[in-house]
Amino acid sequence: DAALRVARLVDAARWLKPGRRIGLYLAMPDELDTAPLLSLTQQRGCSIAVPRITSTRHNRMRFEQLTGPLRRGAFGISEPDAGLCVPARSLDVVFMPLVGFDREGNRIGMGRGFYDRFFAHRARMHHWRRPLLVGIAYDEQCVPTLHPSRHDVPLDALVTQSTVLRFRRRPTR
Repeated sequence: DAALRVARLVDAARWLKPGRRIGLYLAMPDELDTAPLLSLTQQRGCSIAVPRITSTRHNRMRFEQLTGPLRRGAFGISEPDAGLCVPARSLDVVFMPLVGFDREGNRIGMGRGFYDRFFAHRARMHHWRRPLLVGIAYDEQCVPTLHPSRHDVPLDALVTQSTVLRFRRRPTR
């Protein structure tokens, strides 16, 4: 039910336009299910890329075009069996998983920094606005305050089953 509500709110936010390049995680059992959002993204004629862990030792990932069969990759995460690499700056919107968030646009992931490393260019390039980083979460994952580290990349927006929050871009620390 929460996943369907999130998909409806994303649709109402008008982030899924034909031809847009969308980054979307394939949910693990403890994460908000992205299947309804994936289906909606396909219906809207968007190109979809999903994360693939390329190094567990160095905590690196990349996004690959979602085409063809999936396989279980690092940490049991579904990923394309063989996909075309999609550079971070060519994505229009990326929907990101998280463990917790605050109302300032800070997020906590699983603690290994995959997304922060992948989108580190945003801290250096103030004029660059892509991709839009949108967290996906349950309402219950909201915490009063997070204290981000220097390397943490803040969200531009967040969607839960009951709301869409948009955040102002802040200068780097």
